[in-house]
This record gives sequence, structure tokens and C-alpha cells, in this order.
Amino acid sequence: MTTPRQTAAKMADAAQAWLERLDDEQRPVAQWAGPADDVSEAERRRWFYTPTDHGGLTMQQQRPAQQRAAMTLVAAGLSVAGYVTVATIMGLENVLDRVEGFVTRFDRERGRDPGLYYLRVFGTPGDTGAWGYRFGGHHVSLNNLVVDGELAATTPCFMGADPAISPLLGGALNRPLARVEDLARELVRSLSPELRQQAVLLPKAPSDLVTANRTTISDGDRVIPLAGIWRDERFPDGTEQGKLQALSDSIDDAAGYTDQDHKVMAYSAAPKGVPGSELDGGQRDLLRSLLGTYFGRVPESVSPMAAYGDAALNAVYTAWAGPLELGAPHYYRLQGPRLLIEWDNTQRDANHAHSVWRDPKSDFGLDVLARHRAGHH
Repeated sequence: MTTPRQTAAKMADAAQAWLERLDDEQRPVAQWAGPADDVSEAERRRWFYTPTDHGGLTMQQQRPAQQRAAMTLVAAGLSVAGYVTVATIMGLENVLDRVEGFVTRFDRERGRDPGLYYLRVFGTPGDTGAWGYRFGGHHVSLNNLVVDGELAATTPCFMGADPAISPLLGGALNRPLARVEDLARELVRSLSPELRQQAVLLPKAPSDLVTANRTTISDGDRVIPLAGIWRDERFPDGTEQGKLQALSDSIDDAAGYTDQDHKVMAYSAAPKGVPGSELDGGQRDLLRSLLGTYFGRVPESVSPMAAYGDAALNAVYTAWAGPLELGAPHYYRLQGPRLLIEWDNTQRDANHAHSVWRDPKSDFGLDVLARHRAGHH
């Protein structure tokens, strides 16, 4: 099996190959300074999952050979299944554009655009020092840091789908995140009435991920309205800004959350829900499989899945909000030591899904980076 260092080396080779294909105009956009630079480091820690400027060189700004090199780097940080899922999510932009009648703009010429996925490298790829890269666009955010030839972080790792379900020929359905949703529902449905009452925090779901796209997570974090998850505070075009604000308000109104509801669902360092230690054998298998839909996004050599034996599984809590019927707006959270997973499928009549895997203590590899700096300065 490939080792973690081999995976990091593959990333470095792919990153260098992409950078070498760029011209003098493209390179300053595509490559910024490494984590030692404060401005660049602040930018590296910014991430989004809305169709906003994620920062970097877009696919549409690249020639075909450059695009291929960019996707080679994206693939280096993903498993085969993870790469296929990301490629499918990018293609859904064309589907979503049709769903919305080919009219959505936001602050760009085309609001739903498969060419507006951004790639940026931070630092110099190699086996010494610290460097990383970020790939993102609507419903994709991949953040990787390599320190001295070791992959130090793969989170935040976000994948979404809009539509979450769409028709294919012959009656088949396109559900890129089907197992990410269905396994969680199956797990909560399997709980005894007493445990289910403990797991289901509220009968209705929040409008979005509770921790949203925050760089760091803190006790008391609540949902950020859609209009707040954009790079710029306002669009230059007032009409388009008004449309976004109206959409954001309608999403929040549909959730119908009170201040008390937000308090119940707020993030806390103390996990909410049912711990894995309370689950029976079959339920623990479901939980382990559900974790695999997140940890399996990255290459096996750097996945934490193997660390989730019985003891680690005991400390993973499962929480749910919303009905348990398929097609109803819902949310779930998995939380344990150095683990936060969130899912929601609430918007567009529960046909718009978000999923994120985070490490509350070391997203973006902050702990490894701190040790690296302490040892070299």
C-alpha cells in the first residue's frame, strides 16, 4: 500500500507539474507564499462552499493541458471514489443551471458555472518545509497541508450536491452523496425509543451547517445566513445583492428556528447526542460505515479510518435534527475527539445537500504547523 509520505510526494509532484505549465500572468494568482507569510496564511485558512470567489486560478482561466494538470493535483489528494464524487459535483452546476432556468447570476456572468472552481498553491511544493493547496468552488472545498514531506491536514473537507437527487435515463437516479445521507438515517432509525429521543435534538432541522465556513470553531457557534457565506460582504450590483438577501431570508424563514432552537443546535465542545458506547453491534457497524463516507474521501494511506477501533468509536456521538422520513429536511452531526462531521439536506425542499469533515483542534494543520515553526525558529 502507498505510504503517507508517498501520497505527499505525489501531491508535490503534481503541484509542481501544474505550476510549471502556467505562464507569468497566471502564476501570481495560482501560487502564493507559504504558511510563514501572515497574509498568505490568513488567505489559506479562508474557505467557502457557496458559488463565490474561492481564491486562485479558475479552471476556465486555464488551457486544456493546464486543466488536466490541475485535476491531476486534485486527484492526488483524493481516493478514486472521492475524485469521482468531486467531478460529479462540478458537473452538477450545469444541471442546477437548468433547474433554475439558466438565469442565476449572483456577482458573475454565469452564476452556475463548472469552470469556476479555483486552485491555489501556498508555498513551494517539496519534501522540506511547509506548503499546501486549496481547491474549491460551489459545493467543493479541499484543503491540504504538507509539512516536511508528511501530509499534515486534509480538513476542512467539504462536498455538497445540488440537486442532491436528479433523474437519469431509464428511471435511475443521480445521488452523489446517497450513502452519506442514508447510512445516518438508518442508524438513527435503528435506535431504541430512549436512545432516539437522546439523539434527535429537535424535530426540525437548521437551515445549514451549524459551524458554516468558519476558519476556527468555538462553543456557541450558530448557523450563518447564506448571504454571510460569501467572500465579499456585498455585490457591486444592488439588484443581484437584493436577490441573494431575499434567498437567504427565505431559507431562514423556512427553517423557522427560534433563538432557543439555535441554542439547542449550537456547537459545543461537549458532544451532543448518543455516544458510540451505547450502540449495539449492528449500529456500530452503521456508524463505522458512515464515518467511512467521510474518511474514504482521501487516499487510504492518509485516512484515519484504521484508528477507529472500538475505543475510538465509543467516543463518537451521533445527533440528528428533523424528521426521519426520506425527503424531509434534516441535519446530523458526528462528534468526538478531534472530529466534527456535519450534514444538512434542507434547502430546495430537501434536495440540496452539504457535508463537511473537520478537525476542531487542527483544521488546516494548525497544530502541526505550530510545532514545525517552534522547531525551526
